[in-house]
Amino acid sequence: MLDRDMSQNTDYLSTHDRLKAGFRSLQHAIPEQMAGFGSMHAAAVADGALSTKVKELMALAIGITSQCDGCIAFHVHDALRAGATRAEIEEAIGVALLMGGGPAAVYGTEALAALDQFEAESN
Repeated sequence: MLDRDMSQNTDYLSTHDRLKAGFRSLQHAIPEQMAGFGSMHAAAVADGALSTKVKELMALAIGITSQCDGCIAFHVHDALRAGATRAEIEEAIGVALLMGGGPAAVYGTEALAALDQFEAESN
């Protein structure tokens, strides 16, 4: 388990909830754009040649290399919901390290912290 003192101490459960509320506010402010984004998101992660689980793991790796805490929160949550195991998420973090180097290593620790938090919530 990640030593929380090494992390930014981000509460990924709260980050996930805060962003969901923020997306609802955006939906109210710019409904057409958010409807389009929602449709694109649903289509992008739907089962196809790649499973939803694989697509969420890909999105997590991209979120890590993009240094996006919100992306980490959402895609760890959604990868777990799609059936990803801890080992699969850890391997996705490894791919992000390959592609993103040192900065991805820093955000990889954040993804592990998010994984710990979401797993603890479900237990």
